[in-house]
Amino acid sequence: MNLTETDLSQLKQLGIAREKVEEQVKNFESGFPFLQLSRPAKVGDGIVRLNEPEVEEHKTYYEEVSKNKKVVKFVPASGAASRMFKALFAFMESYQDSEENYKEFTEKQGPVFQFFKNIEKFAFFDTLKTTLAKEDLQLEKMLLERKYADILAYYLTDKGMDYGSLPKGLLEFHKYTNGTRTPIEEHFVEGANYAIDKEGNVRLHLTVSPEHEAKFKGKIEEVRSKYESELGVKFEVSFSAQKKSTDTIAVNLDNTPFRNEDQTILFRPGGHGALLDNLNDIDADIIYIKNIDNVVPDKLKETTFTYKKALGGILLKYQQQIFDMLKTLEKGDILDTTLEDMHQFLQKKLSVEPATPFEQKSKEEKISYLKTKLNRPIRVCGMVRNEGEPGGGPFWAKNNDGTVSLQVVESAQIDEKDITQQNIANGATHFNPVDLVCAIKDYQGNKFDLMQCRDPKTGFISYKSKDGKELKAQELPGLWNGSMSDWNTIFVEVPIITFNPVKTVNDLLREQHQ
Repeated sequence: MNLTETDLSQLKQLGIAREKVEEQVKNFESGFPFLQLSRPAKVGDGIVRLNEPEVEEHKTYYEEVSKNKKVVKFVPASGAASRMFKALFAFMESYQDSEENYKEFTEKQGPVFQFFKNIEKFAFFDTLKTTLAKEDLQLEKMLLERKYADILAYYLTDKGMDYGSLPKGLLEFHKYTNGTRTPIEEHFVEGANYAIDKEGNVRLHLTVSPEHEAKFKGKIEEVRSKYESELGVKFEVSFSAQKKSTDTIAVNLDNTPFRNEDQTILFRPGGHGALLDNLNDIDADIIYIKNIDNVVPDKLKETTFTYKKALGGILLKYQQQIFDMLKTLEKGDILDTTLEDMHQFLQKKLSVEPATPFEQKSKEEKISYLKTKLNRPIRVCGMVRNEGEPGGGPFWAKNNDGTVSLQVVESAQIDEKDITQQNIANGATHFNPVDLVCAIKDYQGNKFDLMQCRDPKTGFISYKSKDGKELKAQELPGLWNGSMSDWNTIFVEVPIITFNPVKTVNDLLREQHQ
């Protein structure tokens, strides 16, 4: 690459190594290889389905063992809410308050009509009324007068509530008899149930955009004492931002660096895979990962609590078995039958199929293979039955070393021109709701370097534009996809009721959020 002294100075300022940039450009030139799917993971073949006694057993085990563990609830919360309001913004800019506009609006009965028809059901309704009242405006009167664009201006822009610029975590989601709650408050309540230690500490880690951190801190300070008092806990909340050093270079269509008007190189955020750096910085025994918008009111939380603990119980049980095996392997002088038992556990419980038959390996090769595959971070992932929601799915996939194991796979990682691969993809019965519990320490208590447990060749290339010019952008391996490709993975079926994301504002009208 032909980089100027100014370019090198820019890289140094961002904390990005030249070698990393050159590697990213090579990825643009050669493209990322598609993942080779072996088969979809299904119940009985890669996905565990628990019966009620098993759920209770794992839940109880977690409640007993986790008391002496450091648990952290990791919540990616940097997403801006603007995409939630895409239809509302478009309507606000085009609606002219004419009879013709109104007739079209009522006849179409699209998402905006749905929004206004049910506006009183939203948790933010009273706040919107109060905001308008400060300007001597009455919401009910404005609705009768069809002042829809004006109402939206006070709702979405800095003229009023500015919801269009806030992060999702700070929006009023749910209405209660004593007020409303934002997603961050719902995560407080969740954390107090399953991310609590014996001293009553609840640790939450939020990844936020730098421009939103002060607002998050303000909201947390506003409500912290109330929830600590109500729930009898003490919250420890930490923050991190997506590091500039994880940004990726953008290139022109000929793979030369895309330059801004001031001739600096354009770097773009590397997607949620960039958060692997943030996760790698956390020191904890157990880490729960759940998106900011996947929360429900208290009346529906019990199932979530139960399954979160059950997933945690499975994690701790498997971890203890793995640690015992690794300590045995460390001692040496192991019976062949013991090695075969370990291999059966690896294959049947941790779903790792060897590249060559285990019995064909020498004793030294067997021990080396078992040590390598057992001594890895562990994740237990909840999977829900696919009912048409978008998202990555659970599959058996081939790894670089020839082994086959469980992976969460996004559609972009699958070759759409390969009919065999597409048939496997279409056979998936479940998808990934981002419901993970992870263990990131080895059997000697040392933290794994998570950067060494990812597959760098599982990134994505997408086409974007800036200043009227086309460009190619690159996303890092997804946090729960390629970034966790070299982890021991257990997929467990969880009820669909535990998955209630809010992608558009009208999702808050679903029964689960009311």
